[in-house]
Amino acid sequence: MIIKTLETGMLGANCYLVVCPETGQGAIIDPGDEAEKIMQLVQKEKAQVVAIINTHGHGDHIGANGGVQKATQAPILCHADEAAMLTSAAKNLSQYFTQPIVSPAPERLLQDGDTISVGNLTLEVLHTPGHTVGGICLKGPSVVFTGDTLFSGSIGRTDFPNGSYSTLIQSIQEKLLTLPDQTVVYPGHGPASTIERERRENPFLMGG
Repeated sequence: MIIKTLETGMLGANCYLVVCPETGQGAIIDPGDEAEKIMQLVQKEKAQVVAIINTHGHGDHIGANGGVQKATQAPILCHADEAAMLTSAAKNLSQYFTQPIVSPAPERLLQDGDTISVGNLTLEVLHTPGHTVGGICLKGPSVVFTGDTLFSGSIGRTDFPNGSYSTLIQSIQEKLLTLPDQTVVYPGHGPASTIERERRENPFLMGG
């Protein structure tokens, strides 16, 4: 698995390009902004993008959906409970923080346990509500992309509409801390970590 990271937009959201080395097929996770920069990376890696996946529907994670889809013709995927956020600047909060963002509608609605094929790679959908109702993480071989659910040394905000601290902690404990210690965590903002490190050092998860 080839994983490339780009920090995009004013809020520094991590966009990930995941590529199957055997087939060259790739997925773009959370194209938050700067579609041209994302596509430059795609071209550099010679990837054939087959999926655009949003871990959740906030504006800083979906802002380049339209530009990337126009360039790749790949379908947009998100959890069913996030679909309305993609197409509403009020619901994705972008009209309050940045320029209003309206994404194309998703073409595939995901549920917990679904799988996404990227060449010979498989990403499993883990529904992890708390930051948003339909927030997801994506589990691959020895890695997990956690969006704004879990960060290195921190967790996602829960003071936005429909956020829930208790739900988020439950999601992390049940869906993420049960993963193998060596699993690499690729969050929606900030540096990568591991499940073992977060279980041991994250102040929000002590004893998890």
